[in-house]
Amino acid sequence: MNIVQLIQNRFQDALHSLVADPGPLAAMVRPTQDVKHGDYQANCAMSLGKTLGKKPREVAQEIADGLDLGDELEKPEIAGPGFINLRIRPDWMARQLQAIAEDERLGVSKVAPAKNYVIDFSSPNVAKPMHVGHLRSTIIGDSLTRLLRFLGHTVITDNHLGDWGTQFGMLLYGYKHFVDAKAFEADPVRELARIYLHMRSLMKADEDEEGNKIPDPVAEAARQETAKLHAGDVENVQLWKMFMPACLEEINVIYRRLGVQFDHMHGESFYNDMLPDIVRELEEKGIAERSKGAMVISFGAKEPPALIQKSDGAFTYATSDLATIRYRVKTWNPDAMLYLVGSPQALHFKQLFAAARRWGYGQIELEHIAFGSVLGEDRKPFKTREGGVIELGALLDEAVERAGQVYEQSRKESLERGEEIVDLGSEERRQIEEAVGLGAVKYADLCQNRLTDYVFSWPKMLAMNGNTATYMQYAYVRNRGIFRKGGVDAAKYRNQPPLPKIDNEHERALAVQLLRFEESLLAAATEYQPSAITSYLWDLAKTYSGFFQNCPVLKAESEELRESRLLLCDLTARVIQKCLELLGIRTVERM
Repeated sequence: MNIVQLIQNRFQDALHSLVADPGPLAAMVRPTQDVKHGDYQANCAMSLGKTLGKKPREVAQEIADGLDLGDELEKPEIAGPGFINLRIRPDWMARQLQAIAEDERLGVSKVAPAKNYVIDFSSPNVAKPMHVGHLRSTIIGDSLTRLLRFLGHTVITDNHLGDWGTQFGMLLYGYKHFVDAKAFEADPVRELARIYLHMRSLMKADEDEEGNKIPDPVAEAARQETAKLHAGDVENVQLWKMFMPACLEEINVIYRRLGVQFDHMHGESFYNDMLPDIVRELEEKGIAERSKGAMVISFGAKEPPALIQKSDGAFTYATSDLATIRYRVKTWNPDAMLYLVGSPQALHFKQLFAAARRWGYGQIELEHIAFGSVLGEDRKPFKTREGGVIELGALLDEAVERAGQVYEQSRKESLERGEEIVDLGSEERRQIEEAVGLGAVKYADLCQNRLTDYVFSWPKMLAMNGNTATYMQYAYVRNRGIFRKGGVDAAKYRNQPPLPKIDNEHERALAVQLLRFEESLLAAATEYQPSAITSYLWDLAKTYSGFFQNCPVLKAESEELRESRLLLCDLTARVIQKCLELLGIRTVERM
């Protein structure tokens, strides 16, 4: 049920007699910011008045007079300088809610035509533990995957692992010279991480303060090990194969915990054999050229060239990324490919997509879905107190631990107020703390505009009020509690739903929010912005809170009103649960 689209279509028809292209004007229909102005509002009369040389109020009235109201809309109201205020008829809303209650998809239609997407997200370097820098790509990518699939698109997820790049040259050199054999046997990933950091500490800056290149024998040795690996050196390939299983399991532990799944996990190594042919073809087509012994793609004087093969023969990220485009097009024939990578990589993807279009892939939608950074309270990149990058596993552990602390504090306060509380078993409590802790971390990220940086704050993300996962999960629990308390089976409101009554302002406000579910999801998908879902959730939760406080449910004035309000409660719970599911966040039945 997409009400805004329905109304915009009505406006298109009404505007045809006034303007040749009514689409942009009809698109100005938006939900109102204040319910006293109705449910939706159109301000197209102001701009159209200038075009027609008429007063905006006169144009607004002309549009309103030509508007087909159907059985959805009440008579429009002209306000101010020419706003057209629109209200949905309560009887129509009631019938729609009754129909939605019987629908497993809650009134959300599948898109037509559907697209075939490939989504590239997370993309850690497998030679070291995942850290907080992988958080945004992983959870934004997972949420977009869930959303697009729910809307009816085909989505193929491909985790492009860093398993073949320069960091492996560092590991190979470091392993050969600095490995602690016992430590590697006990915990390969930790020992490889230690080796990597040790190698970083040995490597010098590339330039001095005056910009002169500084020779670095360790860095050069690591580059040589990388080149040998790419060339198929037996020893290096064997070591690489020895490193990989433990490294992959380490990241899969994190993915399982986050509930993130991939259809494919193709590392850079998967494409290695394809790279020579790609470089050769790019050169033959005049897309790439030799420069100082290396192979580059030029983009004019204002941009640096993209390096696709170094002078020592080693290939680069750009070469591997071009190989992924060719492979994905041949294998999955996508309409669009989305890359979930931080904003600092904007130039890389701008050049990658430009090169791909020259190469013959201009028919594919290639999108860099950029995002900002996670910052600490000091507004600098989020790190440990010791200054190191926070490992993702440790961050999740702390989230769960803090969720337990919040639960204990809430339980203590409830007991002090003399409230009856539920004693939870240890296993149920563990599951709740996991759902609340991980949900808090995900929601705090997803509720931000993905393009902005955000400050990581435990107190804010675990708050029981405000726009947080904890508040949404609690709103769901409180809703389900009504049915437990009343001994009511919610299934009856899905199998044979009653026609709800939309009589007072709180019932009406909740009904309008429930009917905006589909348009909110479509807005999120159009902009690739999960924050559109969290904004909708926040509006729905606040509206439900007003309904909960002002509209008795189990003690309603009549049986008919009780049934109506139970239906509204059940629909609200289902929509909250579905929204959280699309964000990759679990609900619990008790908290």
